Amino acid sequence: MWCAESWRDYELLDCSDGERLERWGRYYLVRPDPQVIWKNRKRHAKWKSADAVYRREGGGGSWARNTLPEGWNIGWGELEFGVKLMGFKHTGLFPEQAVNWEWFMPIIENAVKADPQRQPNILNLFAYTGG
Repeated sequence: MWCAESWRDYELLDCSDGERLERWGRYYLVRPDPQVIWKNRKRHAKWKSADAVYRREGGGGSWARNTLPEGWNIGWGELEFGVKLMGFKHTGLFPEQAVNWEWFMPIIENAVKADPQRQPNILNLFAYTGG
């Protein structure tokens, strides 16, 4: 498993019973995650006071609690991303993709250093991530 080490503004704090507690900058979100199948005690205080909580309802869901601004920025390494709550639990950014960014950033930088006149062409096959 690869771990993304350059996050300063994203953190997975806890997960239990189909949900994950995350920090996105200075804001805290509770979002469903079907891969979280264990049921440990939710000890982190932000489980009860998260800024936004997404609840599944039937085939969809909605943000049951939301005290967030329309959008805000978070940083990763030298980059800054705009995030906002979407209608289907998403924020417009998938933080787990940072391991891929860490992998290809030096490749891009080295290509530019090797030939500053040539701009590399990059095809993002997972562009849905917002990154």
